[in-house]
This record gives sequence, C-alpha cells and structure tokens, in this order.
Amino acid sequence: MSTTPPPQAQIDDPRPATTEPTSDDGAFGWLRALGPRGRRAFTGAFGGYALDSYDYFTLPLSMVALSAYFGLNSGQTGLFTTVTLVVSAVGGALAGVLADRVGRVRALMVTVITYAVFTVACGFAPNYETLLVFRALQGLGFGGEWAVGAILVAEYASAKHRGRTLGAIQSSWAVGWGLAVIVYTLVFSVAGDDLAWRIMFWTGALPALLVIWLRRSVHDAPEAAAAREQSAEKGSFTAIFKPGLLRITLFAGLLSTGVQGGYYTLATWVPTYLKSERDLSVVGTGGYLTFLISGAFIGYLTGGYLTDKLGRRRNIWLFALLSALCILAYANIPSGANTLLLMLGFPLGFCMSAIFSGFGSYLSELYPTAVRGTGQGFTYNTGRAVGAVFPTMVGFLADSWGVGGALVFGAIGYGIAALALLGLPETRGKELT
Repeated sequence: MSTTPPPQAQIDDPRPATTEPTSDDGAFGWLRALGPRGRRAFTGAFGGYALDSYDYFTLPLSMVALSAYFGLNSGQTGLFTTVTLVVSAVGGALAGVLADRVGRVRALMVTVITYAVFTVACGFAPNYETLLVFRALQGLGFGGEWAVGAILVAEYASAKHRGRTLGAIQSSWAVGWGLAVIVYTLVFSVAGDDLAWRIMFWTGALPALLVIWLRRSVHDAPEAAAAREQSAEKGSFTAIFKPGLLRITLFAGLLSTGVQGGYYTLATWVPTYLKSERDLSVVGTGGYLTFLISGAFIGYLTGGYLTDKLGRRRNIWLFALLSALCILAYANIPSGANTLLLMLGFPLGFCMSAIFSGFGSYLSELYPTAVRGTGQGFTYNTGRAVGAVFPTMVGFLADSWGVGGALVFGAIGYGIAALALLGLPETRGKELT
C-alpha cells in the first residue's frame, strides 16, 4: 500500500527543512513533531473538544435552577444526563462512520455544528419534555466530536509522542469545564435563576466561530487519508464485529463503559452535591470546582505523559484504582469538614482525568485506518450510553441515600474498567500508517 501523499497535500504543506526543528525531544517536542498541518489539526481538535465540554456542562451547572423552575425530582434531572449520553452513542457511531467515509475534518465540522445548535435551542425550551428532546439531539453532536478530533490528531502524531499529544487534547475538556464554571458564576450572580439557566444555554453558540476556521485551515493527515481511500471496507460498521476485531470491540466498549460511568457520575452530580448537601453558595461551589478542574487539567497532561512511559494498559489500571479510592473518600467526608473537601477536590479531578489521557491514542491504535473512526466512535460512545446508567441510578437513589452516598456507583464503574483491560492488548509504540 502506497503512503505517498497526494500532490495537492504536498502543495498545501510546504515544509522547508530550515523552518522546522530537527529534534522532537524536550517539553514541547511532541508539538513540534506534528508539523504545521498537524498543529493546525491539534488546534482545531483542542478547540472543538473544549467547546464540547463547555456545552455539556451548561446542564449540570444549571441543574438546581432547572429542577426548581420545572419542579423536577432527582430522577427526572438525572434523566437529562442519561438521554444525552444514550443518544451520544448513536451520534458517535454515525460520526465515526462519516469520518471514515468523507474525512475527519468534514465529520468534525458536522459534530460541532450539531451540538452548538441544540445547546442554544435548550435555552428556549418552554417545558421539561421539550428540553429533554433538545438535550437528546445535542447528544448527537456531543457524541461524535471527541472520537473524530482524536483520530484526526492521532494520525498526525508520532508513535513516540501519541499518548501525550492526545493527552493534551483531552486536557481541553478541563478548559471548557473551567470556562463553563466561570460563566456560570457570573451569570447566576447577576441574573435570577429563572433566566440564568437559559442564558447559560444561549452561550453555547460559541462553537459556530470554530467551524469557520476549521473549514479554512485544517486538513486530514495525507498518508492516513490515502490509506483510507484505498480500502474496500472504509467506514464499514460490520467490519468491527468480524473475528479479527470482535474481541477488541467488545472489550474496548466495556472499558469505555466503566471509565465513563465513573466520570459522568461525578461530572453530573458533584455540583448538586456541593450546593444541596454541603450548603455552598454559587460562588462557593465555583471555588470548590476550581480545585477539581485544576486537578483535572494537570491530570490530563500527566496521564498523557505516563501513558507513553508506562503503556496504555498500566496507566488506565493505575488511575482506575486511584479514582475509585478518591470517590469513596470524597463522598464520606464528615459534615462541616469543608476545608478537607476542598483539598480533596484536586486529587479527585487529577485521577478521574488522567485515566482518560490514554483513550485517544489507545482506541486509535486498536483499529486499522479504514475503520478507525467507526471502531473508536462506536466503542467510546457505546461506553457513554451504557455508562449513562450510573448517573441515573445516583439520581433515583439520591432521595434515600443522599447524593454523596449514591456516588459509590462511580467507584464501581472504575472497577469494571480495570477488568476490561484483561481482554485488550498493549499498543504503545504502534505506527498507524
């Protein structure tokens, strides 16, 4: 199979030897190694995932206000997350197939437009049922963005640096989360709750600006695009269930279920836990989340480095154990010990994010180029959908167990992830083309 880039790719990406550093070592060697086109792809994927995160967190941060406005119980509010994540499985699978058939960048633009449009629509919802439908449709774009953006960058990254490169992409989730907390703190401080939650959703229009830049500046990796075009099975959904890939697909889906079940339990319910059970104000909740998000950002970067050093499987095993322990500790801090709660937010955010850092590289390396988008989109987002049961269970049990007590389901999710690794190979150092 030829890996020579098409002539147009060579014209679009002139790379004189004198303009690029020859070494890919050092703290930012991974970024230099991407080359000019790869760095533009990195910027696009980073921005897309950060805004994906921002649009996602408009709901959890507004949950208390929504519950009061529509008169919802914990089970109904938990259903918002479940519906979003279940539909994201469909969106992720479709986006993965689309990425294999029409290209990574085009599929990325479709996902960004979808989640932006329906996040804004949520702000106009007149009742609970309409909001539930709009949030479900937002999940179509939300589900596909990460998988497509991760593959786009993975195919530019070298095997040596792929873990930390994709870990840096993952860190944009914390950036979007932090931005959402800042906007939440400002909006809910100056506007009444009945209007503030709508304003939060309306700010979800920001990603539209990114799409314009993506169309003009970002291109698929030439070698990967050429390899994909030459395959007869590109974008074949059935191919990932054939004997050679069936085991990978099943265990990768289980791995995604465990990690995301644990993560979304925390992402959905920690703001409510802080405000309703720890009696923190809007500003106080924002302060506590700052520690959690700071830990998350550093965790993404550290996990990316460790997944290259330790290997994909060891990194996930390590942080699955640490994440489960942190959840149990966080949920059982005595009433009144809010200083300890504040401090524990940092390691909790660190561990629950570091486990994700290897996902972009690991899932990309498990599948061949022709079905990489299909395989990664399906397994990652099926994990999201099944993992969505965890925050829903917390919602239904919160009335009797309390939110803190029900958070134990997050720890169970990380245990499932650790077991799933027994059926998957190590892929560190694997070349993608």
